[in-house]
Amino acid sequence: MLRRTSWAPALSAEEFARAREGTIERLVPTGGYVCRKGEPVDHWHGVIEGLVKMSSDWVTGKTASFTGIAAGGWFGEGSVLKDEPRRYDMVALRDSRVACMRRETFHWLLDNNIAFNRFVINQINERLSLFIGLLESHRLLDADARVARTMAALFHPVLQPGIDSRIAISQEEIGYLAGISRQRANRALRTLEDAGFLTTEYGGITVLDLEGLRRFGG
Repeated sequence: MLRRTSWAPALSAEEFARAREGTIERLVPTGGYVCRKGEPVDHWHGVIEGLVKMSSDWVTGKTASFTGIAAGGWFGEGSVLKDEPRRYDMVALRDSRVACMRRETFHWLLDNNIAFNRFVINQINERLSLFIGLLESHRLLDADARVARTMAALFHPVLQPGIDSRIAISQEEIGYLAGISRQRANRALRTLEDAGFLTTEYGGITVLDLEGLRRFGG
């Protein structure tokens, strides 16, 4: 999985060996936590297989979902750079395989490889832009547009590299990510399908017009 990442080709043989030595794989069952809010930040994570969501559970019982990370996506670089407890939860929406790079290894790569530095800076910049767009859609747009933007985020070319036009995802999972019920997600998907932006089939969705999803509703 490390060799398939967008940042690995820029590493020397020594640097790649260091990255591989400092990375382990975890199997996280559906509903399990990859990491939890309030924990020390010991690792940088990448999704090898599966789907996880970034969210925050409140003491009131409410949950705020931020985005989903599909296979090929890495997350948590901002948290690794800061010396403070993690500020969000990462929960597996299905059985997932996750790569966990030790914080010390991550910082060693930052100190020794300029290309890796650029990757991390670009990753943080792209995620900030994504979150601004998702915040706008959740505050200003209706549920159909929120589902459209949620789906577009799963196909982000930088944050979700290597993903093809089809993703295995359920309507319930889309509802979790968009902050709406499964039934409302189903109606939104029908609207988007009728407009020609995607097609739905059992166990997955194929995107036909990614730019259309990004622009939908505003």
